[in-house]
Amino acid sequence: MEPRLVLFDCDGTLVDSAAIIVAAMKAAFVAHTLAPPSDAEVRAIIGLSLPRAVATLAARHPEAPVDALVTAYKDSYRDTATQDAEHEPTFPGTHETLDLLRAEPATILGVVTGKSRRGLNRVLAAHGLSGHFSVTMTADDAPSKPSPVMVQHALSATGIDAPRTVVIGDTSYDMEMARAAGAAAIGVAWGYHAEASLEEAGAQAIARAMSDLPMLIKALVPDV
Repeated sequence: MEPRLVLFDCDGTLVDSAAIIVAAMKAAFVAHTLAPPSDAEVRAIIGLSLPRAVATLAARHPEAPVDALVTAYKDSYRDTATQDAEHEPTFPGTHETLDLLRAEPATILGVVTGKSRRGLNRVLAAHGLSGHFSVTMTADDAPSKPSPVMVQHALSATGIDAPRTVVIGDTSYDMEMARAAGAAAIGVAWGYHAEASLEEAGAQAIARAMSDLPMLIKALVPDV
């Protein structure tokens, strides 16, 4: 049976990290006496690598020290994040769905995320998911989404071709990345971008619950 590669985004797809990201980003701006972005503005950039996300939010402040804001965000985030995963819970059905997918002989799981390697490792360990993924790509490994490089690196690492690959994510950046890499794209309705934005960016299907994913994956990348 020919293998398929299933690549998950992390924030907004596997874990609900919006509250901690919004709080840390606002704290970073306040620490530099800048008007903080709104909750909606911060949620809109979740999924980008941190420097790109901060630069996007700081665009209306020409004087903003982007590098210093990045550091302030990291400090605030680190002060709040805990190893017990209290601040970044998994979405309902995550463990069950990942276990089901892992049990399929043809399916290889991976992660493509705007988180740092350190941040991803912490979250996966806190939720007992470190052993679930055969390949993980982070903001430390490739340019920010929607660049396709993260997916391309995952393809190279696993030896699986793009037509046998599906990316699952909650943002338009995930969908654009998938399509640019030649992979299939599934949007999730429980994350941070609206369904219409996901479809406009190239989502070929929308999952409204984690339990929808196995069927949608096989529809786009069938067993052969």
